[in-house]
Amino acid sequence: MQCLYSYFCPNMLNKPSPIQLIEDELLTKRSIRLFVKRDDLIHPQISGNKWRKLKYNLQVAKQQQQQRLLTFGGAYSNHIAATAAAGNMFGFETIGVIRGELVKPLNPTLNLAQQQGMKFVFVGRKEYREEKAEIAARLQDELGSCYVIPEGGSNTLAVKGCAEIVAEVQEQLDNVPDYFCVSSGTGGTAAGLVVGLAGVSLVKVFPALKGNFILDEIHSLIWEFVGESYDNWQLISDYNFGGYTKWNQELIDFINDFYKKIRLQIDPIYTGKLFYGVWNEIEKGNFKENSTIVVIHTGGLQGILGFNQRFGDLLKNVET
Repeated sequence: MQCLYSYFCPNMLNKPSPIQLIEDELLTKRSIRLFVKRDDLIHPQISGNKWRKLKYNLQVAKQQQQQRLLTFGGAYSNHIAATAAAGNMFGFETIGVIRGELVKPLNPTLNLAQQQGMKFVFVGRKEYREEKAEIAARLQDELGSCYVIPEGGSNTLAVKGCAEIVAEVQEQLDNVPDYFCVSSGTGGTAAGLVVGLAGVSLVKVFPALKGNFILDEIHSLIWEFVGESYDNWQLISDYNFGGYTKWNQELIDFINDFYKKIRLQIDPIYTGKLFYGVWNEIEKGNFKENSTIVVIHTGGLQGILGFNQRFGDLLKNVET
C-alpha cells in the first residue's frame, strides 16, 4: 500500500514490527522456540492489530474523499482509541458510537479518544446490539456522509491488512513457523492470518469472548475475502475466564509474573488470556516438541489504565 500521507510513513510507524525470541524454562523443557510478533510497538496509539485493520480502510476513505469516520465500540474499546488517533493523524473527523450511557469523568480510553478529537454518541445496550445500521444511517442523515468502520474494525479490508503479518514473519524468521497464536474479539486478525498462510501451518485462535459464535465470524471473513475456506486453524475456547472483560486473580497473577520474568506488557482482556492459554497448552503438550510458535501481540495496552481505575491497581505492569 502506498502511504496515505508521505510524511507519516515510514518514519512514524515501526514497520515491520519487531519479532522477539522468548526464553523461558517451560519452552526449553518442551524444546519449543517461541517468538512474539510485537505489533504493540507499531505505534504508541495506533498499535497492535489496529493499524493493520485500519490502514486499508483509511486508504479507501481517502479515495472516496470522505471527511469523517464513524465507528462503534464499548467504553474501553481499543478500536475506539485507535480510530480516534488515526483520524486525528490523517485529518478525518471521527465519531464513536459508544455502547452504554455517558459516565463522567470519562475513563482513560474515552478521554484519550476525546483528546484526539473524537465526538461520542452514547446509545443504550439493546439499541446498540440490534440497530447499528439504523444508527449509522441516522447519524449520516444528521452529519453528512461518513465512512463506516464496523465494531472492532473487522471487515475484508482489515483481513487484507492482517494477512500481511505472515509475509513479515516469514521474512524475519526465514521460514514459516509451525504455529501462529492470536487472541480474537471480532475475528479480523485471525482471518487475516489464515488467509495469509493459505493452508500452511496452524493458526490457534484464543477468543476473548464466551461462546463459539466467533467461528462463524472468522469463516465469513475468510470467505468474503478469498471466496474459499481453509481448515488450518482451530478455536481454543478454554481461556476466556468466563467471557469478555471477565477475569480472576489467577489471570492477574499470571500477567504480573509474566511481566517480572519476561518484561513484556500484556493486558487482561486479550493478550493476557492469550499468553496464559499458550503457556497452559504448552504445559499440556498440545504443541509439538521442536516446533516454532509465533504469538501475535495485538496491543491493547491502553486498556491497562482503565482496568486499574475500575478495579484498583491490580496490574503491576504499567510503564510510564
